[in-house]
Amino acid sequence: MLAGFFLVAIGVMSLVQIVSRLLGFPSHSYDEFAGYCMAASSFLGLAWTLRCNDQIRMTLVLGLFRGGSRRALEIACLAGAVLLTGFFAWASVQMVWTSYQLNDVSQGLVPIALWIPQSGMALGLVILLVAFLDDLLVVLSGGTPSYQASEAGSTSGNPGFER
Repeated sequence: MLAGFFLVAIGVMSLVQIVSRLLGFPSHSYDEFAGYCMAASSFLGLAWTLRCNDQIRMTLVLGLFRGGSRRALEIACLAGAVLLTGFFAWASVQMVWTSYQLNDVSQGLVPIALWIPQSGMALGLVILLVAFLDDLLVVLSGGTPSYQASEAGSTSGNPGFER
């Protein structure tokens, strides 16, 4: 829902910028705010797209395996995703914290405390990490990960995730 909110915010800001230019009012920093909203929308939507199997996944090699070997490869891929996403989530949270401590502001006409727009990226990565961890634990316990359940048209393992 937050990702959708930021998409709507981009549309509203674009409309306000167009109307204000047509009426002769200055329209400063709208593109900067739209960029912040685009980043927040992109990162906040990652976990949802994973759950709905809407992310681009490379299954060429995975499709060659069946049974236990496929499950082992799936676990390895999910573990790798957890490690990479965990690293990026940790780094982005550190970046937000550093920006907050240094009182870092944007260089545009309207100074914005950078930790505010950076928080959308950090939050999105933390949520994606939780989604990957959830799918890893499900696969380790013998279940079907959310993206495969969604691919098969089943949402029984994903309450509230209907397509």
